[in-house]
Amino acid sequence: MQPHIQVQNLNVEYSGGHPALKNVSVEIPKGQLTAIMGPSGCGKTTLLKSMNRLLELSDDVRITGQVLIDGINIYDPAIDVTEVRKKTGLLAQRPYPLPMSIRDNVAYGMRIHGTKKGKEVDRAVQHYLEMAGLWDEVKDRLKSPAARLSIGQQQRLCLARGLAVEPEIILGDEPTSALDPISAQHIEGKLNELKEKYTVVLVTHTLRQAKRLADYVIFMYLGEVVEAGVAREVFEHPQEARTKAFIEGAIG
Repeated sequence: MQPHIQVQNLNVEYSGGHPALKNVSVEIPKGQLTAIMGPSGCGKTTLLKSMNRLLELSDDVRITGQVLIDGINIYDPAIDVTEVRKKTGLLAQRPYPLPMSIRDNVAYGMRIHGTKKGKEVDRAVQHYLEMAGLWDEVKDRLKSPAARLSIGQQQRLCLARGLAVEPEIILGDEPTSALDPISAQHIEGKLNELKEKYTVVLVTHTLRQAKRLADYVIFMYLGEVVEAGVAREVFEHPQEARTKAFIEGAIG
């Protein structure tokens, strides 16, 4: 296993002394889909957001330890946070399209980072909408407000917008939890395809989804990583009693 992300002795504590993560150390393989699973409130989203420094947007949060991407600690004071977030795109629980057209949503990041100009932008917009499986549905109304799309289409638009800044890693924070079954299936299918080119890390709200999609799994409980490993091995032969109880539905 070639690790793309290495979390080392990570502790996250919110105001009031509540520990969200406790001495977490785990490696996430490159070019695979890793599912972070566990009961609600066990630290899954906190771990995910530590990978692109979004935790720092919260007040009164204390972070110690390291998160290495390609061997570089992203919490080093010399690191440019903007570059970290460009490298690690986030797909949230609910889609948040920008208050602009469909086309401009996808083009926004390219313009901010200066990666594409002129007619390159239009070609890139089509390319990333195709990657997200949305092009055929919106190609005749690219100038329409993104807010008019269905919630499932908005989530695919947000995926296209994230891909447009050319990340290495796609982080998904329960990205199908607010979607209808057909839209959720679209997103799952795209994430499964994208792992051929990207490292995908997915916080999932259902065990069934982890079993369908994951190559590698991390099981968390009360802020700790209990078990991590190849998905099939963990699901069929869990090494820890709490993992076994979660898989069998006794906890969570």
